[in-house]
Amino acid sequence: MTDDAADRMSDRFVSLDRIHAARERIAGRVHRTPMLSSATAAQVAAEANGSRVRDDRLFVKAEHLQKTGSFKARAALSKLTSLTREERAKGAITLSAGNAAQAYGWAGREEGVDVTVVMPLKAVRSKVDACVAYGAEVVLHGEHVGSTFERLRELIAERGLTLVHPFDDPEVIAGNGTSGLEILEDLPDVDVVVAGVGGGGMISGVATALKETKPSVRVYGVEPEGSDAVSRAINAGEVVRIDPVSVADGLGAPFAGEWTLPICARYLDDIVLLDDATILAGLRFAAERMKQVLEPAGAAALAAVLHGRIPIRDGERVCVIASGGNVERSRLGEFLEGPVPGT
Repeated sequence: MTDDAADRMSDRFVSLDRIHAARERIAGRVHRTPMLSSATAAQVAAEANGSRVRDDRLFVKAEHLQKTGSFKARAALSKLTSLTREERAKGAITLSAGNAAQAYGWAGREEGVDVTVVMPLKAVRSKVDACVAYGAEVVLHGEHVGSTFERLRELIAERGLTLVHPFDDPEVIAGNGTSGLEILEDLPDVDVVVAGVGGGGMISGVATALKETKPSVRVYGVEPEGSDAVSRAINAGEVVRIDPVSVADGLGAPFAGEWTLPICARYLDDIVLLDDATILAGLRFAAERMKQVLEPAGAAALAAVLHGRIPIRDGERVCVIASGGNVERSRLGEFLEGPVPGT
């Protein structure tokens, strides 16, 4: 990393005050998602870790029950409500494999802002349909998220649209941080929080809210082995582009952000990598033992805890974030095949 790049990144942190301000702007317009718990998940995690969690229950922040089916609604509404009148009038554009696109489509309808979403050609059909239903214009381009960025840049140049980033933006990060505030209110004694990582937008906001309020909380990220943009960036000390490949398409960011990289490097205690089979085992466990439908990305944090990948000490209170439930219906049967931990 050059000295100039290091200086730029050293200033890219989101304050706790900014997260509280985002919460005020979106209050009453997104759900305060419930905190679920599972004794069975705690038992499986204890067998895998060799230590028991506090209350003999594993807690789950149910962001898959958020508006649009993922945590992204917080971020999208936070960003659109921060736009100037001129930026709103131009119309907004974003890029996403699905969840951010849906969230911006919904938020655009709520705020009266025209939204264009650029999605990969192989985007989940149900996610594309949801964007259209919310009123967004959908542009399908590229074999994966990384290659769609070129079309995004072209559309910005052609139409003068306002870029609303899916993860690398301070107001997006602040909006995501509001779920961290809720975790602390519902579980003030929480010791460990685990979340999936794509481009780092969610975990950056959550970790900032947690660490700046209660520094003793340990925060762990979970990435798919084929979509490890943030851990690669932390190891390299700079943004690294990848071609993400994983069943967890919601974690398939082609790079970490210039905002999310320094935040993750500062606040995360570690990032663990999971293969697709382990992620899908978490999805199956949620469906069969917790009666919750999660998409693969939304199940990654749970899977990491169930398989003993997160260091947990005896008597700690642990919360995992179920980040999304927009599973592709045509593949749900395929995803549910195979063994479930603890059965």
